[in-house]
Amino acid sequence: MKQFFFLILFCWSLASVQAQRFSVQDISSFPFPSELTASPVDEQLAWTMNEQGKRNVFIAKAPTFEALQITDFLQDDGQEITSLQFSPDGKELLFVRGGEHGSNWDPGLGINPSQMPFTPKVEIWKVAIADRKAEKLTEGDDPMFSPDGTRIVFIKNRQLWMMESTGKNLAPLLETTGTVSQVSWSPDGKSLLFSVNRGTHSMIATVDMFSKQVSWIAPSFYKDAQPTWSQDGQYIAFIRLPGGRPEPFPILEQRHSPWEIWVYDRTSGQAKFLWKAPETLRGSVPTTHGSFNLRWVANNTLTFLSYEDGWPHLYAMDLQGNRRQLTQGDFMVEHVSLSHDGQYLYFSANTGPAKEDIDRRHVTRVHVASGDFEVLTPGEGIEAIPVPLAGGNFVGLVSSTVHRPLIPAVFSHETQSMTLIAEDRIPSVMPRELVVPKQVVFESPDGLKVHGQLFVKEGGAPQKPGIVFVHGGPQRQMLLGWHYGDYYSNTYAVNQYLAELGFAVLSVNFRLGIGYGFEFHRPARTYWQGAEEYLDVKAAGEYLASLDVVDGERIGIYGGSYGGYLTALALGRDSDLFKVGVDIHGVHELSSRLVPPAGFEKAPDFDRALRTAWLSSPLAYLDTWTSPVLFIHGDDDRNVNVSHTADIIRRFDERNMPYEYLMIPDDSHHWMKFENLVKVNAATVAFLRKHLNP
Repeated sequence: MKQFFFLILFCWSLASVQAQRFSVQDISSFPFPSELTASPVDEQLAWTMNEQGKRNVFIAKAPTFEALQITDFLQDDGQEITSLQFSPDGKELLFVRGGEHGSNWDPGLGINPSQMPFTPKVEIWKVAIADRKAEKLTEGDDPMFSPDGTRIVFIKNRQLWMMESTGKNLAPLLETTGTVSQVSWSPDGKSLLFSVNRGTHSMIATVDMFSKQVSWIAPSFYKDAQPTWSQDGQYIAFIRLPGGRPEPFPILEQRHSPWEIWVYDRTSGQAKFLWKAPETLRGSVPTTHGSFNLRWVANNTLTFLSYEDGWPHLYAMDLQGNRRQLTQGDFMVEHVSLSHDGQYLYFSANTGPAKEDIDRRHVTRVHVASGDFEVLTPGEGIEAIPVPLAGGNFVGLVSSTVHRPLIPAVFSHETQSMTLIAEDRIPSVMPRELVVPKQVVFESPDGLKVHGQLFVKEGGAPQKPGIVFVHGGPQRQMLLGWHYGDYYSNTYAVNQYLAELGFAVLSVNFRLGIGYGFEFHRPARTYWQGAEEYLDVKAAGEYLASLDVVDGERIGIYGGSYGGYLTALALGRDSDLFKVGVDIHGVHELSSRLVPPAGFEKAPDFDRALRTAWLSSPLAYLDTWTSPVLFIHGDDDRNVNVSHTADIIRRFDERNMPYEYLMIPDDSHHWMKFENLVKVNAATVAFLRKHLNP
């Protein structure tokens, strides 16, 4: 029978349960820091903190690094804070309030999960650190201080605008066809660099701040992106990608995705090709965090990331195209930042002295000139997103453990130790002792080794019901501790709560995820090309069912986004194994992504690809779908259109198939409102509990 699911279950979730040490709301109350940034002139950090939906800006300064809240937004209203940055003198902070910047589309469009009479706008704010006075400057997005701090440029209506740092003299800076993005000031503040996307192609340009003259840089029919100034402002580097539409080729065939690095010399006015990625699958456009990570370091050296040796590693190259590999080994590089002297690259990596470190993150660095590499924060914790401070001794980062959620921290090179910041912001209701997840490795039917984290609480029933958790992305990796991503900090909390209730939970890192090399991350015959990643999900269910501590007849599954897609696929294809599931904003139909060919051009395998995409879709397996399911979706989702869930529910209705549902009006893929996040967590747990009886 269909039910409007949350009416009773949300109330149930908030009630105390004698057998449990904490509630679903308790474990969901973790604070989450983001937007970590360093002052350009002193030993000072700033970040935003989401505390049960109340998002505010904090700072901490050497030597004590005591957390100080400098804004006072007191409502759980779903308005995020992004683009956090210090003024050049370190006395003010600029930020954007509103929007949904984790979305795939419309990130700068206002969002209204609190269902106010009018949708809040996306606004640029500024706060003075000394008196903590925050003021709204204007509507807009992606602001940036000029090097002298007197002006702010920003994006509004896809165009470039400018104002004084006081908010006065607001005006469009230029008007151009297409969408402006990737804006940056020249080091001397005399020019702006930006890219313009015009659909079939994209170009980069500078605008002189005195004459207002626009100069296009090596305009072409390609897609030029990620322009970046050299430290002295003499050169501009950028990535060149193919433009237009390719000739039809076999859709189901893996192909190299080409990219090049170009450099423009402002003195000569000439751009030159510098380097082309190897024409191999591994040499394709990298698809990990930050993509190319193109940046200039000291001595007019370019650094960038490439997957060409099988792992996403850093490389350095001079202006003659001579190239060196800076990092090597079976680990990935992400969250790259540069020291203020331009000598070191800091980054997160899943490496260290322990074999379990492949399923963690630690802060590491490499000296660009010598290639000397070191892991700064080894151990059993999770440390990520390093931000070097101006003085050179301290590195800001975020830190968590199995038991403690993510908070800011600083690492000192002098003492070789880490200081936690804002630990007192962790609510008292948060449990202090959680299940220690165990690293497990099992094989898929085709022999691929798959990693997972197994959560089992000691005691309780001799055989527990099992739950497989499937992450989204799919370019994600679940870890042996609280995650550095807000969405996955939340799912870690849910997994811990399920373990607390008496479930055995297996979080599976299926193929297509990151952290295990190129062939694992970019395999053939996956998603709409065959869905072979589902082999790993099914293998996870079978592995879980085989454990002595698990009742193999009581296995459930849940996941969100891409994890929702694989959850639905599991329920449709293998209801005998997966007895129940919660499908959270999942994708359900894939063949419509293949646009019918125009004119006489048609890929040689178009019809077979269309059939393959359909058979990779959950909708193709409704005839064998017998397991109970709860569908959850927010109807302002900008990552997976709510139509995916509306359409599958329509088909369930037409077939008179049972299901339950939870609609969250006006919220997005990331549950911007804390009240909605708790509601979703409670409904997920209650549905699994009802059907599997832990």
